[in-house]
Amino acid sequence: MKYVRIDRPSGPCWGVVKGEDVLTLSTPPYETLEYDGGKMPLSQCKLLAPCEPTKIVCVGKNYADHARELGGDAPGFPVLFLKGVNAVNRNDGALHAPSFVTRLDYEGELAIVIRRRAKEIKAKDFSNYVLGYTCLNDVTARDIQQHDGQWTRAKSMDGFCPIGPWVVDELDPSALKVETRLNGKVVQQGNTSDFINQVPKLLEFITASMTLEPGDVVSTGTPAGIGPMIPGDMVEVEIEGIGVLKNQII
Repeated sequence: MKYVRIDRPSGPCWGVVKGEDVLTLSTPPYETLEYDGGKMPLSQCKLLAPCEPTKIVCVGKNYADHARELGGDAPGFPVLFLKGVNAVNRNDGALHAPSFVTRLDYEGELAIVIRRRAKEIKAKDFSNYVLGYTCLNDVTARDIQQHDGQWTRAKSMDGFCPIGPWVVDELDPSALKVETRLNGKVVQQGNTSDFINQVPKLLEFITASMTLEPGDVVSTGTPAGIGPMIPGDMVEVEIEGIGVLKNQII
């Protein structure tokens, strides 16, 4: 099933993609599906970010090849950082960096959307807490990251977290192809089978320290091949079984 959030004259709402249409919901699909009788052609819908997180928890260096390209060894445990909710952006949303940023990088990633409060969960139970999976671009001001020596400002500028286009459930996250394209050229290729820490372990590790709420996002790390974007570029993140998240840099 594909879950979306769409913008309509009466305000944002959740929906389920059925064929070429979106069937709208009266409530978020975390515990149950409550259809409100509405139907809209998908082609006419403005898709919003398919979740409303209270926090975005990201995993750094979860591919060994990416850890090496950053100049270090693979960490012995998940390295976590947060992106601010101000960074949430949508499929087809414009990406724009402040004028003082001199290098803006893409980082294509698989993201998890949480469906119910998760605290101190066990890896074997992880699927009970997952609404589904989506694409995410962990946009990074690389020069600011290097200047600051930590990641908050570089990762959390406005619009620096495109998510979408939808959330897909009934998907096995353990062996999915992840590809990033810049202006149609493949710049990143990875597979979630190469994760240093797989999804069940990540959720167990994260929820040992912090409670995840419905709609929260966990982004699982990017493969090697990070690189810069400039105004006019189009960046696409495609994940097997999910679809394509695309954004224009302005």
